[in-house]
Amino acid sequence: MIKALGIGDNVCDIYIHTNLMYPGGQAFNFAANAKILGAESAFIGVHGDDAAGRYIIETMKKRKIDYSHTRIYQREENGFACVTLVDGDRVFIGSNKGGVLKRRPIQLTEDDLEYIAEFDIVHMSNNGFTDSELPKLKHRGPLVSYDFSYRWNEEERIDRVCPNVDFAFASCSELNDEKIWDLLYKMHIKGCGVAIGTRGSDGAFVFDGKKQYRQLPKLVKPVDTMGAGDGFATAVMVAVAESLCGLEKTIWEQADFRASVLPEALKTAATFSAQCCLIHGGSGDGIKIPEEMWPRIKEVIAI
Repeated sequence: MIKALGIGDNVCDIYIHTNLMYPGGQAFNFAANAKILGAESAFIGVHGDDAAGRYIIETMKKRKIDYSHTRIYQREENGFACVTLVDGDRVFIGSNKGGVLKRRPIQLTEDDLEYIAEFDIVHMSNNGFTDSELPKLKHRGPLVSYDFSYRWNEEERIDRVCPNVDFAFASCSELNDEKIWDLLYKMHIKGCGVAIGTRGSDGAFVFDGKKQYRQLPKLVKPVDTMGAGDGFATAVMVAVAESLCGLEKTIWEQADFRASVLPEALKTAATFSAQCCLIHGGSGDGIKIPEEMWPRIKEVIAI
């Protein structure tokens, strides 16, 4: 069984218009989606002991996602983001900027690194405050992926991240084809093995250093697009990891092997991403927003 690990951000997504909140965050969604896809899944994050933090922990317990290396801080506020939906598309309207994670970012210990070495795939993101930890993962064994989201235009971030990751994902809705390919080439030249740009209903653009790939989306009428990109990234990584089962990971360096794996992985990811659009929240499990959270929510969205 594939072992998948998300490291970094976890939040509760607060749906103001329905009075519901859902577990989320890019790294958490990776762990949650990997579990749905049949992987043995784990998460390392930073949690407050408030209602949001407790609910994330409860969700991981229920879903059997290992959180044995996560950090929980007393009298601290977990990350949360306030959202609404417009024609099925999620629209962010405020957040507490990561909460305790921003104040107490993860510093991976040797014990953490030994644990991480047991995994096949590890995922981090631009919201995890973990960029400085990426060099510690290089040559530890797992394939490492990173989601830039919309922050691919930060040259300094590309310079520090790309040399340390095997896969990079970027949300490129504002770029035309030529500029997407330019971005993916740049990410590869900076050190990233496979660079993937997504552009909503135009699908995904992929460059692996030798070959370009395109994947069109599986179009559905979305209920909620929250986490669709995270679902796509997770499904790509799980499919790639499954292709390497029982093989030396160095085979991934062979262009012919990648060409035999990536098209099907991208097709699988498009299907899974579409399924993510048919549920509410990043991976479901919504509950009524606890009353104790409303004072802070009102501060964040100024209502």
